[in-house]
Amino acid sequence: MTIVSEGFRVDDATGNDAALLAELGARTFFESFAADNDPEDMRRHLESQFAPKIQLAEIANPALDTLLLRDTAGRAVAFAQLRSGKTTHGVPAEGSIELWRFYVDKSWHGRGIAHALMDAAKARGRRRGARTMWLGVWERNARAQAFYRKHGFEKVGSHVFVVGSDPQTDDVLLCAL
Repeated sequence: MTIVSEGFRVDDATGNDAALLAELGARTFFESFAADNDPEDMRRHLESQFAPKIQLAEIANPALDTLLLRDTAGRAVAFAQLRSGKTTHGVPAEGSIELWRFYVDKSWHGRGIAHALMDAAKARGRRRGARTMWLGVWERNARAQAFYRKHGFEKVGSHVFVVGSDPQTDDVLLCAL
């Protein structure tokens, strides 16, 4: 556990958090992207990415770190997942870690916890020996792109991210750790 600011903490997810993580992930993804996607594609994506059994497998996967940011009552209000062993064009093959998922409950936007979670994610990446961190962010998600730029990420390329059956373009961003 890491205290990130008064009353907030970042914990490593455990198997007991799988259902909570599935719900938080599906809800935050839906809130962020449902208005811009076909409902059937959204449904398929959520089912394929955020079922409790999928989250349980991800929590157990040694290539992944799942960090949950909890409020003063212990409720998970944001999470980050780091994934090692995967790169894409523009990302150094050696010494890189992917910030695979980074989601904050909409009711907590603008309150500073995303900055605290990013700091914790970067610290974890460094602890895993990474020298750079990369991520994919939807090319149409200006709010997220601005946030990542504030944290030192710069565009190095793009790749395809599929939502249901819809191939979309993500900008690939990279920062030094």
